[in-house]
Amino acid sequence: MTRTRLLLVTLIAGLLATIGVHAQLHGVPADIAPLVATDGVHAGTTVRAALQVKLPDGFHVQSNKPRDPSLIPTVLTFDPPPGVTVREIVFPPATDLKQQGIPEPLAVFEQNFVIGVELQLARTLQPGTFTIPAHLRYQACDAKMCYIPTTAQAALSIKVVPASVALAPQHADIFSGIAFGHGEKPGASSQAAAATPSASAPAGPTGAEDGLKRLDDFTVLGTTGGYLGSGDFLQFVHNAETGVKSRGLFEGHGPLVILLLVLVGGLALNLTPCVLPMVPINLAIIGAGAKGGSRFRGFLLGSAYGGAMAIVYGALGLIVILTAGTFGTINASPWFNLIIAIVFVILGLAMFDLFTIDFSRFSAGFNPSASRGTFILAFSMGAVAALLAGACVAPVVIQVVLFSSTLYAAGTTIALALPFVLGIGMALPWPIAGAGIAAMPKPGVWMVRVKQAFGVIILALAAYYGYEAYGLFANRFVDPTLVAATVQQQIEEGWTPSLASGLETAAREQKPVLIDFWATWCKNCLTMDKTTLEDPAVSSALSGYVKIKFQAEQPDQEPAKSVMQRFKAVGLPTYVILKPKGAITSSR
Repeated sequence: MTRTRLLLVTLIAGLLATIGVHAQLHGVPADIAPLVATDGVHAGTTVRAALQVKLPDGFHVQSNKPRDPSLIPTVLTFDPPPGVTVREIVFPPATDLKQQGIPEPLAVFEQNFVIGVELQLARTLQPGTFTIPAHLRYQACDAKMCYIPTTAQAALSIKVVPASVALAPQHADIFSGIAFGHGEKPGASSQAAAATPSASAPAGPTGAEDGLKRLDDFTVLGTTGGYLGSGDFLQFVHNAETGVKSRGLFEGHGPLVILLLVLVGGLALNLTPCVLPMVPINLAIIGAGAKGGSRFRGFLLGSAYGGAMAIVYGALGLIVILTAGTFGTINASPWFNLIIAIVFVILGLAMFDLFTIDFSRFSAGFNPSASRGTFILAFSMGAVAALLAGACVAPVVIQVVLFSSTLYAAGTTIALALPFVLGIGMALPWPIAGAGIAAMPKPGVWMVRVKQAFGVIILALAAYYGYEAYGLFANRFVDPTLVAATVQQQIEEGWTPSLASGLETAAREQKPVLIDFWATWCKNCLTMDKTTLEDPAVSSALSGYVKIKFQAEQPDQEPAKSVMQRFKAVGLPTYVILKPKGAITSSR
């Protein structure tokens, strides 16, 4: 394998890994194992337990007392049943970690760590098993950046046995390393930190559950997201008030037109330099065309060959779409966008012959003489050809998968079929060519022009994803105290942090509603608050609105999850305009 091939394969592997890992970026997952120091406990005694935490490779979490107050501390809270009291929580010693771009080392807990807890049991507890829910809130980081804070759930299981039953110790090696007697006494500070998404977040209930019920009494006039300048935001408000719907790339065309366009795109991929020259070679290998024995048999062999191509692209697309979660989550990863940009740069430059990527050479030594003409061979060769043609078609396949993910996240189930349809488009010529009744275009100078046109489009896409990655990286580094302070100022100026209260006021006064979804880690939320939303023209346009600041600190967890799903919001900030049903919204 040449160095170029190795680089491309590595990048594609990295892309797939990124899709899997960063589907969880709205909460880097942690495995938590609850442990108890003895196999049973006696009522009226103290019990020592622990949570053994394991993070994915390369991650750590902020300690319970980070040096930078803008970082999210690790906080452990419990919901003990009656008769059980949390007496002490023992965090491990913090480790100093130097992170790129930060002058002072971070105080962190490494990938694997243990938190101890001491419980007091009342004498009145009866024998039986008690479950104590635990909530571990943490902010995970790697060597370069810190990610969105999340809360992991766990549960301690305490088995109360009669006093006459002897207790056997367990996990002695783990509990011997916990400094009981030197931990924290659960108090107001830790409870408050766990109760709010950020210690610096403004106080006030979101009223999400009651607000969800009240949303049935409102009509959605418009939604938008991301940073908007004053002009664009005013246009969004105007369109919402006048009923003007923004048209996307395929909006207004219907699902059949979308499928047709993707089908034609797949058909056009057969004109690329990685596919067209292989047509006569592959027909000879599978025994189609003149060697098929009959036109009908050649047609079936060509169909098997093309059908395999469609299945490969369709299956790969389905795997990515269904296992990667919503596209908003994937697209929120700067690493995903950066890797896409790098892959597209390499593939785009290859279209201008700066270097050669030709996976079709891998089939040069294939000897099909023993099984020529079989349907199994035709199907197998079609599947292999779909992968070997990746040098030319990968950008199109990736873009179709991304577009499909966007539509599927927005509730369009038919989007799952788009990767299959792309493959069917590539497969269409093969049954016809297999029957020997079609003249394939001959390679020539025109193919170079087609290839270069593909290169321009691919490099343009690379620039787009590179810009997205830059913006997302910049958005990761934000002081949550500044965001919270700005929001608090807006609340003092008349915004409300309660969804239920705001909707109740709007329904009573028959006013339109603006909901602003924000979080302390959202840099664009801060930028919007300090620029666009402070613009006098914007303030004037919103003067008759009930304005709600809805804190969606953890968009993939309740209560924010249900509210954001209601509006198909896939990122922050998101803005939604509503009106009470029956109310008339005047245009401006």
